[in-house]
Amino acid sequence: MDITIHTSALPHDDPEASLAFYRDALGFEVRSDVGQGKMRWITVGPAGQPDTSILLAPPAADPGITEDERRTIVEMMAKGTYGWILLATRDLDGTFEKLQAGDAEVVQEPTEQPYGIRDCAFRDPAGNLVRIQELR
Repeated sequence: MDITIHTSALPHDDPEASLAFYRDALGFEVRSDVGQGKMRWITVGPAGQPDTSILLAPPAADPGITEDERRTIVEMMAKGTYGWILLATRDLDGTFEKLQAGDAEVVQEPTEQPYGIRDCAFRDPAGNLVRIQELR
């Protein structure tokens, strides 16, 4: 089989704040932006990697979700326990400094983990955990 990871999805509740984080702070390209208001599906991805994307989507747009499920999703997003993603860079310290200077919420400064990875962590505007590991 020849299978690749094409797109991962993360929820957003503020499209403009999400664009500021993923486009402006992380430097991702905006590949598409459809919908209006808070009901926007925004696809972003790293420059030079057109086959890898993140879909930033309204979290409870599925009509099959119940009101209780919608409340649970909102609560989990507020706590930062609903979505997360792992990114990687060769310049962890530079990336950390750029995001920190842009007022991103720091969860963990660059740290050598006991399992052999050096990484840091932020929260995006929707509360999603964004871990960034250092490529060696």
